[in-house]
Amino acid sequence: MLGSVALASGVLVATAAVAAAGVAVRAARSVVTPPGERPEEVILHSVDRASGTVTVSLTPETALAGRYSLWFDRGRGHARVGTILARGAGTVTRRLESVQRGDIVTALRGRWGAWYYLTPADLDVPFEDVDVETELGPAPAWFVPAGHERDWVIQVHGRGVTRAEGLRAVPIARATGWSSLLISYRNDGDAPASPDGRYGLGDDEWRDVAAAIRFARGRGAERIVLMGWSMGGASVLQTVLRAPEAAALDGVILESAAVHWRAILAHQAARRRLPAAVQSLAFGLLSHPIGVRLTGRGAPIDLNRLDAVARAAELGVPLLVLHSDADPDVPIEPVLRLVAAAPPRTVRLERFADAGHTRLWNIDPRRFDRAIGGWLREL
Repeated sequence: MLGSVALASGVLVATAAVAAAGVAVRAARSVVTPPGERPEEVILHSVDRASGTVTVSLTPETALAGRYSLWFDRGRGHARVGTILARGAGTVTRRLESVQRGDIVTALRGRWGAWYYLTPADLDVPFEDVDVETELGPAPAWFVPAGHERDWVIQVHGRGVTRAEGLRAVPIARATGWSSLLISYRNDGDAPASPDGRYGLGDDEWRDVAAAIRFARGRGAERIVLMGWSMGGASVLQTVLRAPEAAALDGVILESAAVHWRAILAHQAARRRLPAAVQSLAFGLLSHPIGVRLTGRGAPIDLNRLDAVARAAELGVPLLVLHSDADPDVPIEPVLRLVAAAPPRTVRLERFADAGHTRLWNIDPRRFDRAIGGWLREL
């Protein structure tokens, strides 16, 4: 009998271990795999075109103040929504500012987004479609001039989105005399894919940012600032730390930036209530040579090398750091450690209280523009 109990216990332990390993593999793969079609989790309850309102389900995102994108019809439709007008039982009614494409009246579900603008044409400014030559081939980009081509801000978008993310910062850059280059990079759906088709969390993407610096210099740029959003911040910081082209940089702006991947992944795993052992195994799969067979990566990711907090003292360029205490995806604590460790005369922190991840402009555009515009003028 005791033998049977021991055997049964062993089977249960082995089964639990296999299940935990499977969860860890899925978690590690999800980190480096570009997303497919996004789920439409927002319910559209009603649309009143006459009064210009839309009522949607209440979620942490739809409850935030500010202006946002509302995608519908599996991404084929897009609308812009604004001010919260009323709240109901599980719903929120907002101003329907405009519909760029699709029939929102017949839509049943949608997806909330922070971009707001889709192309530079939405800003009513002149722009040019250009290609940045990378080691994987030409990567499309938008160039928005500001009257001359001496001062450039190179926008580097985050994980799972495209160069449209950076359009929100173009007007203030242009108003202060800085041209903007909004780039694509490997595996973002616009630029050429890498052989493995997987994200490197900045460990690979910085090479495409370095190519953008070369492009800007070739077009006559004399001063260059990199602006990185979320994972784009990690790519920007790796560019500063690893690229010879970083010698041409005059500053860096970080918006909700990923500066310490271990802390970020642990935070997100805790939100999903994954046990510590599963978290540890997922980290190992990302960073160990054996793990590449399970994650699909062509090479391990060196999470220690991506720790910008540990190397903050080496960031020899002026930094403007914008982050929110309420960021649900990228915790602010590592960002605060980076700010504390960076040379004090080179770093400025603009700390928001209630904005979401990369939603700083959306919730307070005046403060966002004032912070960036003032910093660029001081450069």
